[in-house]
Amino acid sequence: MKTGLVLEGGALRAIFSSGVCDGLLEGGIMTDYVIGVSAGIAYGVSYVSGQPRRNLEVVTRFAPDKRYMGWRNLADRDNRCYFGLKFAYGTIPNELVPFDYDAFEAFPGEVEAVVTNLNTGKADYLSVPRRDKEAVVLQASCAMPLLFPVYEIGGQPYLDGGIGDAIPWRRALDKCDRVVVVLTRPRHYHRRSDRMMKLIRKRYRSYPKFVVAMEGRAEMYNREREALFQAEREGKLLVIAPQSTLGVARTERDTEKLRLLWAAGYQTAMERMEEIRGYLRG
Repeated sequence: MKTGLVLEGGALRAIFSSGVCDGLLEGGIMTDYVIGVSAGIAYGVSYVSGQPRRNLEVVTRFAPDKRYMGWRNLADRDNRCYFGLKFAYGTIPNELVPFDYDAFEAFPGEVEAVVTNLNTGKADYLSVPRRDKEAVVLQASCAMPLLFPVYEIGGQPYLDGGIGDAIPWRRALDKCDRVVVVLTRPRHYHRRSDRMMKLIRKRYRSYPKFVVAMEGRAEMYNREREALFQAEREGKLLVIAPQSTLGVARTERDTEKLRLLWAAGYQTAMERMEEIRGYLRG
């Protein structure tokens, strides 16, 4: 029986998912397949490498650091991103809070990141390379429109996977018998249309299908969540969601808020451990 884990994005709100994953690691639970979107997978690789609390250390040390994120980075001609790309995806995992590439490479299962193809406006699912010390696929999956540059991989232009498939539970069900989905928004959340659509239409006018996807993003997201919850009611998967995001923003700098949201994810996993373990065992 093949098991899978789905990790929604949400930038720094994905620290809730990290808490859940750290609880799973403590409970000895490792799925055969992991797929994530944006920060969901950028943080999720630390679950695969078996490094509990690594993401917690990263965000509590560096969220307030202007090298990690801030408008100066976006204005930097060599960066063109709200996040300091070399610092966040290079210096931190390769020097300051080392990522265990050996353990990640030894993982026998499959790890995928969701990206959105600007030419098609649809999701592509890319395997996460095991020893890419620049984390290009992870960067592309995290690439929020207007705040990141466009990434070219395999001749295709990509941005944030959350536009094409924000919660890739269908992809996971196609590959796995048992699937756990970790959300970063409460169950009652309802997405609204993007307030920056006018600027997005102008910025990405060369990619009309991507613009159409952005225009329909909120409706698609809300519809997919309803379908997800219906699948849960039918016993097809198990969903873990926060009761509250505790006011944590996508680019949150308050380390106490981030620590509390991580703790909420960890506590949720520990409270539901036997349920999760029993479900995955079938």
